[in-house]
Amino acid sequence: MRDFSSLSSGGGACFIKSSRSVALISLVLLAGGSGINPAHAASLSVPNSSFESPATLYVDVNVGSWQKAPKPAWYAEAGGFLWTQLTGTFKNSAPGSFDHIENCEGAQGLWLFAVPEAGLFQDYESQDANSPAPTHEFNATFKVGRTYALTVGVIGGGGGMSNGAPIELSLYYRDAASNRVQIASTQVTHSPAVFPDRNHFVDFHVEVPTVKATDPWAGEHIGIGILSTVTTNLQGGYWDLDNVRLAESSAPVLAAAMLIDGTCRITLQSDPGRFEILASTNLALPLAAWSSIGLLTNTAANASITDPETNLLQRFYIARELP
Repeated sequence: MRDFSSLSSGGGACFIKSSRSVALISLVLLAGGSGINPAHAASLSVPNSSFESPATLYVDVNVGSWQKAPKPAWYAEAGGFLWTQLTGTFKNSAPGSFDHIENCEGAQGLWLFAVPEAGLFQDYESQDANSPAPTHEFNATFKVGRTYALTVGVIGGGGGMSNGAPIELSLYYRDAASNRVQIASTQVTHSPAVFPDRNHFVDFHVEVPTVKATDPWAGEHIGIGILSTVTTNLQGGYWDLDNVRLAESSAPVLAAAMLIDGTCRITLQSDPGRFEILASTNLALPLAAWSSIGLLTNTAANASITDPETNLLQRFYIARELP
């Protein structure tokens, strides 16, 4: 996924337009606006992100720093698993074992039964089973002008799981009444095509686009949710999960332009990175039809480039990030 910041010039004035390559957001902004691009992200600390606590020699129903979803009234424990047993930590088997997970982060992972409403979550106010009160250890917040990306390693198919069984990964915040309000989510659905074996975690992502000052979650603490959303006709089996990662990045901005002797000088504000600046007189053209006016390496906060074309009535620009 790539996002673009774009700029147009015409009539002696310059206007900024920001667009996204997927249908999350589409903005038209005057000078000073921002684009969306989660590249060059900084990692945010997630307590017990790879489920190493508590350490276990085999399995443990306790999960440090994570709060388990409450038992729903309909779930009957008599003669079956206790609700607390539906999720817990396990120790990865030794290398060479048939069930060894080759890309497990650390020595342990998490299991989660494919039962409706089973799951766990973590935020500033959550608490694990062994904490008498919230520790406030996970204190990251949604900052204005930043984008957020959650990544989780997942393996489906354990215990004869049905094809089509889903699990949901999400980012949320708490409202004034402390309700968990979901901002973005990704549903992972089990199939042999997605999970061809049980020896490799597959990464799945959840993204929150650039936080605006008017967003209800601006300034609020970040929450991470993992929830089995399976229906009763597909329930059964279990998921393995590992290596929860949360990243924060700022969006690149084509922030200013100056018309000098008929040419347009463009300034890019971004995290360090390499960009290609594209131009077109027709905003509706596909990106492949736009012309490159040059490459730009931004090693500081700002970098500029001049369009060699002159005396154009209208010109649109896009900054495309390069690998």
